[in-house]
Amino acid sequence: MRKLLTRTFGILTILTASLSTLHAQEEAAEVVPAGVEVSSLSSFPEVIELNSGFEYRQLVITGHVEGGESLDLTRIATLEGKPTHVDITADGYVSSLSEGTEAVTYRYGDLTISIPVKVSGLDKVQQVSFVQDVQPVLSKMGCNAGTCHGAKDGKNGFKLSLRGYDPLYDHRALTDELSARRFNRAAPDQSLMLLKATGSTPHVGGVRTEFQSRYYNIVREWVAKGAKLDLDASRVTSIELFPKNPVLPRADMIQQIAVLATFADGTVRDVSREAFIESGNIEVVETEGSHLLRTLRRGEAAVLVRYEGNYAATTLTVMGDRTGFAWEETETYNYLDQLVYDKLETVRVLPSDVCSDEEFVRRIYLDITGLPPTTQQVLAFLDDETPSRTKREALIDQLVGSPEYIEHFTNKWADLLQVNRKFLGEQGAIAMRNWIKQAIATNTPYDEFAKSVITASGSTLQNPPASYYKILRTPEDLMENTTHLFLAVRFNCNKCHDHPFERWTQDQYYNLAAYFAQIGRKEDPLFTGQRIGGSAVEGAKPLVEVIYDTGAGEVTHNRTGETAPASFPYPHDDVAADGSRREQLAQWITSSENQHFASSYVNRLWGYMFGVGIIEPIDDIRAGNPPTNPRLLSALTEDFVESGFNVQHMLKTICKSRVYQHSVVSNEWNEDDEINYSHAVP
Repeated sequence: MRKLLTRTFGILTILTASLSTLHAQEEAAEVVPAGVEVSSLSSFPEVIELNSGFEYRQLVITGHVEGGESLDLTRIATLEGKPTHVDITADGYVSSLSEGTEAVTYRYGDLTISIPVKVSGLDKVQQVSFVQDVQPVLSKMGCNAGTCHGAKDGKNGFKLSLRGYDPLYDHRALTDELSARRFNRAAPDQSLMLLKATGSTPHVGGVRTEFQSRYYNIVREWVAKGAKLDLDASRVTSIELFPKNPVLPRADMIQQIAVLATFADGTVRDVSREAFIESGNIEVVETEGSHLLRTLRRGEAAVLVRYEGNYAATTLTVMGDRTGFAWEETETYNYLDQLVYDKLETVRVLPSDVCSDEEFVRRIYLDITGLPPTTQQVLAFLDDETPSRTKREALIDQLVGSPEYIEHFTNKWADLLQVNRKFLGEQGAIAMRNWIKQAIATNTPYDEFAKSVITASGSTLQNPPASYYKILRTPEDLMENTTHLFLAVRFNCNKCHDHPFERWTQDQYYNLAAYFAQIGRKEDPLFTGQRIGGSAVEGAKPLVEVIYDTGAGEVTHNRTGETAPASFPYPHDDVAADGSRREQLAQWITSSENQHFASSYVNRLWGYMFGVGIIEPIDDIRAGNPPTNPRLLSALTEDFVESGFNVQHMLKTICKSRVYQHSVVSNEWNEDDEINYSHAVP
């Protein structure tokens, strides 16, 4: 009787959920906005091939509009007839029914598109992989989420690794605990994992899937075949999402995202329903369900997709009603202007006029020197009868490299390097600041500047950049700060587990920290007995220390308890084969081949001059935070590298652009623009 009631409860729960979904779909019936005329159709994929009973494809029917926008017609276009070999749901989920070939046709108005279909391999024995199939299903059902069994201490005595980053641990947790009650190999349908997931047995986490659903059948088949662990299974190496950089014409529209995963053995699989999709700007775009996006207002939003530790991102643009807009050709001062204006034309924004001389002179002094101009400096500039653009460029050349500029940028770097009397003492802080000041004054190439900090050895007083290792004292702290400072990558979130929202792994954390494991510190004999700091928790340190490479020392992996081998989280060809670990690390970080080193600093310089970076925050480069103008950032990076990492050259180039000299006064087409530099930000 109890089992009957429990089973009935589960069925009622499923029916209720299904009815709720049905009502929600009816209430949210999609329509094409008035005034939007579709001129052609396309599909993704162009051809549908299913090679096993567990495979599926996510179909996306796209309507194209004159002017470059597109809209998702998957749930609006009509499927003509009933396919023989596949089942296609209203939202484009394609699964196999029988082997064979055919074509399916969709119609929207007078437009049609036919998509070839081929189904095969249904007679093959389905080999379900724990790593490739079961783990993604557990993730999608939320079993290993941080709010469920993936929490630090698990839930109700059952713990899984967060988001499935440790398959071996998860397999043991699933099959070895509770006398293997979670899986019943003799009667798979009686497995506790399936009974709870379907609501047949009370479950605090609620119903996670339905009886005989695809997810249910995958787990059931795996259990029936022995619940085996296959750590040697090919892993996902990359994912790709479609459509890329879609531009939707209006708010309150829905966009389907399709996701393909590529495995190490070359296999490509549709994982659209198992992937996780997130919006980087929930004021513009929000997720709807597990695989749809809804536009809310005009603007741009980064869209991040993650699947099995891999990430991909794109930008979704909501155009909004731009009736009456006409692009006006605008003069450009250098290559930066053209790249910005190309983007503005795409998103239908007109740039503001150039600012007045009064506005410019105040702006350039504040940005380059950190100080407002004096009355005399303002009058001298305004009274100069030289053509405005010419005298502006002359003033830029005068200020970049001036004593005031040197002081201003010395202060910026003193903050970034944490120059503080508390850590260094008064003499040490002054010495470190003077070293920074000299580097700024001589326009030391940025790669040499960074390398000097990373490889610094000797007395912290006689060789001030060595003070970096006096301030930060553990391999972990040094690694986190160095990658954040010089690469704008935040490695602190993958210390205890794989990063939940980025590609960085826990193994990479300790492998990279190992480059700082062989640093020695000893008291400078010239300052014997002089101490600084100290507390009940941490004792006082020598006032002046000697930093050196010991040639020995390792980092222990927090999870495995084993020595972490020194290795880089992403490779490039310009790596030092010899030298100390710090020298190898410095070469890897500062190389022009490093994908983040040059781009992170030009983005920082751009942010200093405009008040907002191309990537914002300026110290947060990640897949889910893509640049607002990728071509602009790429061009700046290339220029920086080709100039020999010349900081003054980059500042002059940025400030001499017309974009930098835009007025704060907006027009009707750019008043809502906050990220495309169409007008200056007060």
